[in-house]
Amino acid sequence: MATPPVTGPPIRRSAPLLDHLGRLMRLRGESVLAPLGLRPRHLVTLTMLREGGDCTQQALATRLAMDGTNLVGLLNELESLDLIERKRSPEDRRRHVVAMTAVGAELLTKAELALTAVEDEILAALDAGQRETLYALLQLATSKLCPPSPCGEC
Repeated sequence: MATPPVTGPPIRRSAPLLDHLGRLMRLRGESVLAPLGLRPRHLVTLTMLREGGDCTQQALATRLAMDGTNLVGLLNELESLDLIERKRSPEDRRRHVVAMTAVGAELLTKAELALTAVEDEILAALDAGQRETLYALLQLATSKLCPPSPCGEC
């Protein structure tokens, strides 16, 4: 079978590079989170609670783009580790409000320090200015998908 001739420069696509970079970050990140008893989904949930504050389970499920049933399992894991707590909403007793505990905040800080070392390792080829530019570009790209907002308003 004949290969079609190349008629121009190769198309430069970011997706394969972002996927590869993401895979490297994920593998190294998981290896530093595991000794802390955390998985990436725990970290994302705790980060959203820190940034968005306490919120209902339903709002958190929306923000995480996660089915409510799966969220309950995730929250059960976090609650068993004393990283979050669920309380009845004073406005609507049928709803639960999810809040990060002091233990959760402390562990999140440790996890972020460990992940900083991973990021330094993976992005070692970039200087500080290039890292800032990369961060700003990634923020801009993701802001069009889900702008920063209070918990659950994504």
